[in-house]
Amino acid sequence: MSAVIVTGTDTEIGKTVFSAALTGALGASYWKPVQAGTDDEGHGDAETVARLSGRPVLPSAYRLKTPCSPHRAAEIDGVEIDRDRLALPQVDGPLVAEGAGGVLVPVTRRLLFADLFAHWGRPVVLVARTGLGTINHSLLSIEALRSRGVPMLGVAFVGDAVEDSEATIAAIGGVKRLGRLPRLADLTAKTLAEAFAANFAVEDFR
Repeated sequence: MSAVIVTGTDTEIGKTVFSAALTGALGASYWKPVQAGTDDEGHGDAETVARLSGRPVLPSAYRLKTPCSPHRAAEIDGVEIDRDRLALPQVDGPLVAEGAGGVLVPVTRRLLFADLFAHWGRPVVLVARTGLGTINHSLLSIEALRSRGVPMLGVAFVGDAVEDSEATIAAIGGVKRLGRLPRLADLTAKTLAEAFAANFAVEDFR
């Protein structure tokens, strides 16, 4: 099994849409270890990825009701998160695993996502928005991952093109600039696959 981990600089930046695009491009299975919060229909990120990628989605180890950081959502829901249940699942073919929020989001009060990524030892893609503040958030995230020895494939941007910010993050952070996924007014499996193919080289993720 080859696994790619997708994390982000913050929440609500397009990480799940990017994960769906990558899952489809790699012909991978998708897994979100902890889902905290769902929409009015009870759907979370897994359902979004299934709809936009057409690929198999594995059940989360923990599916929490409260929409907040996993550590707090678990406490509110009366659930104790067991690290042993967060081992990467074994699948045939590639796997895309997506974290929650940013790299230092707590899974429990003793475990951050960055620590979990280090334990997994698989390469990480950092998803970053292109808007104001992204240089600081991105470089802090890169430092947090690198200080834990987490291997990085590079940074994938989401949003409108901001050439200087994207180039600056790659240069100062010493990471590969993988590409940029534009915001899609008509977001479907087809338009997402086309946008990914036009803006990324799938070989960079293998």
